[in-house]
Amino acid sequence: MELKQQTLSSLRAMLDSKQISATELCKEYTDRIKQKDGELQSFITLCEDEALANAKKADELIAKGEAKPLTGIPFAVKDNICTDGIRTTCASKMLESFIPPYDACVTEKLKGENYVLLGKVSMDEFAMGGSTQTGAFARTKNPFDLNRVPGGSSGGSAAAVSAAFAPAAIGSDTGGSIRQPASFCGVTGLKPTYGRVSRYGLVAFASSLDQIGPIANNAADCGVVLNAICGKDSRDATSVNMPAEDFTAKLGNDIKGMKIALPDEFFSDSTDEEVKNAVLSAAKEYEKLGAELVKCSMSSLKYAVSAYYLIASAEAASNLSRFDGIKYGLRGEGRTFEEMIRDSRTRGFGNEVKRRILLGNYALSSGYYDAYYRKALALKQQIIREYSQIFGTADVILTPTAPTVAYKIGEQETDPVKMYLADICTVTVNIASLPAISTPCGYNKDGMPIGMSLIGKKWDEATLIQTADAFEKDFDRRYSNV
Repeated sequence: MELKQQTLSSLRAMLDSKQISATELCKEYTDRIKQKDGELQSFITLCEDEALANAKKADELIAKGEAKPLTGIPFAVKDNICTDGIRTTCASKMLESFIPPYDACVTEKLKGENYVLLGKVSMDEFAMGGSTQTGAFARTKNPFDLNRVPGGSSGGSAAAVSAAFAPAAIGSDTGGSIRQPASFCGVTGLKPTYGRVSRYGLVAFASSLDQIGPIANNAADCGVVLNAICGKDSRDATSVNMPAEDFTAKLGNDIKGMKIALPDEFFSDSTDEEVKNAVLSAAKEYEKLGAELVKCSMSSLKYAVSAYYLIASAEAASNLSRFDGIKYGLRGEGRTFEEMIRDSRTRGFGNEVKRRILLGNYALSSGYYDAYYRKALALKQQIIREYSQIFGTADVILTPTAPTVAYKIGEQETDPVKMYLADICTVTVNIASLPAISTPCGYNKDGMPIGMSLIGKKWDEATLIQTADAFEKDFDRRYSNV
């Protein structure tokens, strides 16, 4: 069976028609993971026994005619999302032995669909990074070129889908952590509107920015997964009680007359020419489909990365203060309380996590709060206003997902500022709490994927999925080398 060509709809049809059983499908994927993941390192924990048990249960439900859209479908889940009885490490020595006694809301909902969890996939430590090279256990490679990064922090999720280790995966997005790796690995990733999906059971990085979402082979599959995981959750006060809707309902609808905005600042000299040309070519394809292209400006973009890292690091410093070796995490040694906490955090956290905790505490400290953190919050309001103005004349916004294709391993990890600036195309979406989807729109001269992002109005994921799907239908997608 050629796993690389399978979508959720094709697998659903095969399972329901008994062309393949959920158990057989599970074995196909687990066998492929065991054969190929040694070189890719996308998984931290493989759950083969649990997956087969869940697949057998799914077969029983399918036989009774009680299958739901994701019944028997194999999934990979990012390792910062809690799974009852299955290790959840956040790719950190701090949580190396943590086994949650409960499920996150998202995994609870997927269990309700009787999905098949193949395992927990790699990430940047505590979701801090853009390369999936900062984790303590598995440094994932890009399936298109093993010498390049898969992006991050959901690099394991994107790589697993790209390498056909799973037809879909769950990631989390704080400043582009679903969309950027989806772009680097040639797959589709959706960051929903903030509050659309419960964050209960997601180990927090920056609570006002984090959002869980799907990575899959196309926009339609992302819509199917979002249908299953969205909704109000009483355990997460930031989840919003929105009426139930089918995010795939607009698939196939004509986009004639749709207005697509292209902000000038996203196509500046800092964006690689091949990336710029691929996204602008995609815009021309939308014109051929009947959409109208609208020029616009977003002057605050040049300050967005600075604002994002101040807000995110401040919230990270607060959220990670719980990991002291007493209440949570690795317990260090020392004769005094202070020595033990110092040893716990010194040994438990990696360099990138320590860097962001220090930056966050500095920004929140007396004498610097007004100069840095308060100004970042003011800029957040400016970004929200600018998006509102653009959406006054446009239905969606089209931008590059990242200013470059996936870079070589080791090229940027030693230069934090350079790596932070690579988030320029994605961070404003999280700051403004908007939905966005990244999907492949081309390949560079070396065959590396180029991703474009469609940004939508709040709660309008259905239009994003419709618009991405319209482009995907005629796009000649290439598959990875793994």
